[in-house]
Amino acid sequence: MLMVFVYTGGLDLNQRLNDRLVIITGASSGIGEKMAYKVAESGGNLILLARRKDRLSAISERIEQKYHVFCQFYELDVRDFQMIEKTFSKILKDHERIDVLVNNAGMGIFRSVLESSLDEMEAMFEINVYGMIACTKMVLEKMIEQKEGHIINIASQAGKISTPKSSLYAATKHAVLGFTNSLRMEASTHSIFVTAVNPGPIKTDFFELADPSGKYVQNVSRYMLSSDDVAEKIVRIMMTNKRELNLPWWMEFGSVIYRIMPSLFERLAESAFHKK
Repeated sequence: MLMVFVYTGGLDLNQRLNDRLVIITGASSGIGEKMAYKVAESGGNLILLARRKDRLSAISERIEQKYHVFCQFYELDVRDFQMIEKTFSKILKDHERIDVLVNNAGMGIFRSVLESSLDEMEAMFEINVYGMIACTKMVLEKMIEQKEGHIINIASQAGKISTPKSSLYAATKHAVLGFTNSLRMEASTHSIFVTAVNPGPIKTDFFELADPSGKYVQNVSRYMLSSDDVAEKIVRIMMTNKRELNLPWWMEFGSVIYRIMPSLFERLAESAFHKK
């Protein structure tokens, strides 16, 4: 059997995304919202998913008026499997193809194991892991049928370097990376790209919940990434065979050292870790 692999990495961004359909979860703020603008600017069509319907409505209207692309939105809580099935079934019925799914919805609470509640644990796993897997399952069959597609999972450097006061959050992001790496191998035979995005801390409202005290943000403020910059880099790799996007580059260098010499790395970085 002759297999045709579509390589799009050499194309201009506008050519790669022009008239493509991109679905983004957690699109009502942060890098999800910023990605939506970048995709629209590149000629891509959009479906935006999040819990805050009023925010999605305003973003969708702004995009259609400014960029003249299709931008639909649905209220979606990724903790609700029935809601995921209902929403994606509607999307699949209304659209012939789905080109990109960005699993961006996520949450984190930075507390030690003893300080964290089981409800917080449940919420983080339901949003960061179970919701991501459920959304992926809903589009995967369609992408296999069309023999093309790209699934982008927003993980974290916390999935590579665990630190104190983020035990449960780090556990969810390790799970995201494990799932993504396995899915990549399963999907490769169908010409579907699977990418993990591993950013460090980003300047978004994520930390309003994760770090209500503001101490962590204060300690790492000079290292925090711009949400515009992260969104642009993610959109630039859409429909390309990129295994991982690690931001910033030096943090990924740290994770490599961590994997090679974990005990030494933990001793040397202990004081910095406890600044969280």
